[in-house]
Amino acid sequence: MDLYPIVKKNPVLAIFRNIPSEILLDYADAVIEGGISFFEVALNSKDSLAQIRTLRSHCKDNCFIGAGTAITPQLAQAAMEAGAQFLLTPGTPISVLEYCSKHDIPLLPGVYTPGDVAVCLQYGYKTMKLFPAQCVPDNYVKALKGPFDDTNYVAIGGVTMDNISDFLKKGYSGAGLSSNLMPKEILKARDWAAGAAYIKNCLSKLNPSYTVKGGY
Repeated sequence: MDLYPIVKKNPVLAIFRNIPSEILLDYADAVIEGGISFFEVALNSKDSLAQIRTLRSHCKDNCFIGAGTAITPQLAQAAMEAGAQFLLTPGTPISVLEYCSKHDIPLLPGVYTPGDVAVCLQYGYKTMKLFPAQCVPDNYVKALKGPFDDTNYVAIGGVTMDNISDFLKKGYSGAGLSSNLMPKEILKARDWAAGAAYIKNCLSKLNPSYTVKGGY
């Protein structure tokens, strides 16, 4: 399954990296209230598998929850067994591409070079995450789409609420945010209403406009 239909409807990916378990659900509810229902839980975070299970149970079918940093088939399998609905990789590990393709697992593989893109296409994955997106020229996606015209890219790395619209204007279909999802002072104060309002306000400014919807 290619993830483009999900990305098209949900161009903003909320990356849960090192979110303490004691605030996980409050944090998630604020993100959902803000208008984002497309989640990644980084597998190299503490208690990541338990957090995936908790989020799946809490969010039901209102969110699409994936597992990032799935760098081995063993991690990929563990994440899927925990309830992940899709996987992400920071690169193009062939063993993970083979595993996901064999088991028809939705995957957002990480790419950086034309060679990476070609490898992902061999396994049927046309929508990829470009990482680190802050390190490539402004016309990079347009250049990739020259020979690879049936591909789509999600920007990961260096994306903030202040520059996310710039990434979308560069041709990315979506973008992911982690620590930049809401201001640190809001997170520190555990002011979830303010966090939701901040996200909602930022999303309303995106161009093309981002429509806040329930569910994915």
